[in-house]
Amino acid sequence: MDLQIEGRTAVLTGAAGDMMLEAAKILEGEGCNIVLSDIDEDELNEAAAKLGGGVVTVVADLTEQDGADKIAKAVADKGWEADILIHGAGVTGAKGDPLDDITEDDWHHAWNTDFMTAVRMSKALIPGMRARGWGRVVFVTSENVAQPYPDEVVYNASKAAVLSFAKGMSQVYAQQGVLVNCVAPAFIETDMTDGMMEKRADEMGVSFEKAVETFLEEERPHLVLKRRGQPEEVAFVIAALVSARASFVNGSNWRVDGGAVQAINI
Repeated sequence: MDLQIEGRTAVLTGAAGDMMLEAAKILEGEGCNIVLSDIDEDELNEAAAKLGGGVVTVVADLTEQDGADKIAKAVADKGWEADILIHGAGVTGAKGDPLDDITEDDWHHAWNTDFMTAVRMSKALIPGMRARGWGRVVFVTSENVAQPYPDEVVYNASKAAVLSFAKGMSQVYAQQGVLVNCVAPAFIETDMTDGMMEKRADEMGVSFEKAVETFLEEERPHLVLKRRGQPEEVAFVIAALVSARASFVNGSNWRVDGGAVQAINI
């Protein structure tokens, strides 16, 4: 399907991650200019090598506004204008008892990395979209915004804040041609969940596959597909939302969770 975004420039943060790479592949195939950013230069270059030769990479630390501005400058230096922002940068943060284990530094770290990076990227790129009268923005949230887990309070709160921020912007900028949405994945096959399952396997003294199986049974009983999602399954939804065809989708939080969230999506 033609997404009608040929010639548009797409900026992806957290781009060394599997979901962002798969989204970049789709957009590159649709004829977009691709700008990838991450904090880890080696991983970023490894991701870019899986795409075409015209991809621009920007190593940037988004915990400061200078990092976001560095990305905007890289786009301008190419003579491009950012039309699409897909913000995937973030961390799961500290885990444990909400009061006994989580420190104030843990809260600041998650807030600055998960929430404020979204604010900074928006400040860097959305004004240009507004001025030109067209833009698409997708923030990666999580199943945790609708179904928070008690040992992940810093992640729950910061990702819920991103969703609220996105909803607020969607109400302000839609009439200026900029549509803002979110995608909420759950238990996707990425390096992050690999690490989680490896740790679980070690603690339980079982195989990796058994760790995944028991996690689904005990921790995600409503994920009725009984498997981890694939990065490309999330990327497809992201690509649809940043397309010109998604012209009546605004302020939404699209779940790609295999049914993991029990609540009705209203």
